[in-house]
Amino acid sequence: MKQYSGAILLLAVMLVFPLAVQDAYYQHLMILVLLWVAIGSGWNLISGYAGQVLFGAAAFFGVGAYTAALLSHKLGISAWWGLPLGAVITFALALPFGWVCFRLRGPYFALATLALNEIFRHIATIWESLTEGMVGILVMQTFVSKVPYYYIALGIAVASVLTVEIVVRSRWGYYFVSIREDQDAAESLGIDTLRYKSVALCLSSCMIGLAGALYTNYMGFIDPRVVFSLHDVSIAAILVGIIGGVGTVSGPAVGAFIMVAVMEIFRSGGFGFLGKLSSATGSPFVATLTKYISEAHVLSFGLLVIFVILYLPNGVVGDWPILKKKLLFWRRQATV
Repeated sequence: MKQYSGAILLLAVMLVFPLAVQDAYYQHLMILVLLWVAIGSGWNLISGYAGQVLFGAAAFFGVGAYTAALLSHKLGISAWWGLPLGAVITFALALPFGWVCFRLRGPYFALATLALNEIFRHIATIWESLTEGMVGILVMQTFVSKVPYYYIALGIAVASVLTVEIVVRSRWGYYFVSIREDQDAAESLGIDTLRYKSVALCLSSCMIGLAGALYTNYMGFIDPRVVFSLHDVSIAAILVGIIGGVGTVSGPAVGAFIMVAVMEIFRSGGFGFLGKLSSATGSPFVATLTKYISEAHVLSFGLLVIFVILYLPNGVVGDWPILKKKLLFWRRQATV
């Protein structure tokens, strides 16, 4: 029980967060963090533990998002039914895809998932009679307050992390890691690698599809460019895993928080500090600097990944003992 004390304390803090911090802006940021925890956990299960690099997370995210949107737009059914149905449909998509494409290895499987994402993006763009194409689909939001969305996102994020924790401690988890380390050796020991890679992909797709369905309900609008985005979803999911720590249960949670924080610091110009400074001083230089910094959030991701690869190759969680020693050393040096 002691080993989970930190997680329990963090969960308690997250439960009281919207009650203590009632600013809608910060609640919105935390909802985004929780969505990325679910997406990152799904990506981490198939890529971090099973060793099958997923470049097409946006395919499952988009399918989950459109499942919720089409229920409301075409059938007049509440988009909230898209959460369970989105998980089921992404599962049904992942199963045959994995059965066919897991015969490919390494970069070939990664390219196959990338192709899957592009296929669904083009389908959603071209099939206008179903998806409304680039016009997008508008879904009426159920709640005015962000608090209900926050707690639903928290529930999905916690469920995703717990799922990964339970799976990696089970026999399946050992099979996943053995496949990641040496697939041929795993097969020689009698492990059905095709079966267990498919299991990992199906579980991963359900988590990502749930996040996509919640995104539709929360944002109230989707289009193919947003939910099937290679950069904003697929690559961002990989960044969450790399920054937090690939193959660690808590890595996606840490990576999601860091990624959203860095993105918002750049996008908002230091949470609005540079904008206020520009208004107060009237300096053209500060105004120009604010403009360029707010447009450089994509560059910030690249710099962050370079920093992590150079100094924390196993991510923040994976290299936490090393990082902790360095922090203690710098603290001692500062007090001398």
